[in-house]
Amino acid sequence: MDNPFGKITTIEKGMNLFHDGMSIMFGGFGGVGSPPTIIDGIIHKHIRHLTLIGNDTGFPMIGIGKVVSSGQVDKVIVSHIGSNPIAGQLLTTGKLEVEFCPQGTLVERIRAGGVGIPAILTDIGIDNEMVTGSKPIYVLDGKVFLVESALTADISIVYAKKSDPFGNLVYDKSARNTNPLVAMAGEITIAEVEEIVPLGSLDPDEIITPGVFVDYVIPSQGVNWKWVWE
Repeated sequence: MDNPFGKITTIEKGMNLFHDGMSIMFGGFGGVGSPPTIIDGIIHKHIRHLTLIGNDTGFPMIGIGKVVSSGQVDKVIVSHIGSNPIAGQLLTTGKLEVEFCPQGTLVERIRAGGVGIPAILTDIGIDNEMVTGSKPIYVLDGKVFLVESALTADISIVYAKKSDPFGNLVYDKSARNTNPLVAMAGEITIAEVEEIVPLGSLDPDEIITPGVFVDYVIPSQGVNWKWVWE
């Protein structure tokens, strides 16, 4: 297929953008909607000291959880880690820093990062020390709020059902989840897609993420199930 915008690339070339110590924002909810080919690429390139930003830490061998379980991550910013007991063990032993953020607040922080808003105000979790930490407090009209900074990342990785050569993305039902917001909040956004279709073949009404937010498109190789179950 013609690649007039230079966005379609291979997983091998895409992995050249990843390096130790970077921040990665990922789409997905419990593994559904996370990009399996890119995640496997991160693991096999042995990129370390990562900061991950996303809804959760997946399961030990599903979704982004595979990267956490392999010990390549220093910090995560997530709404929970409950589905990944290895993340809990790493937290307990001091090998993983976890910044917990209520789910709605987390996605709003990501949205704010994507549209250039530096922070949001919220009273969610203001009585919970696990949420508040050392975050600043702001009083507005006599009400007390937490100041939650916007979230961005060096690279955002998302998963979509279809893309055209410009990177316009169509998602598959609930696999859409946080992907559209994550796609907006990366300095570089890489979309792993199941199918690349000709430019102009997508119905404009089905496009959720405009290609202006997408820098690279990688054809999905699916889940490496042999590796998952080893």
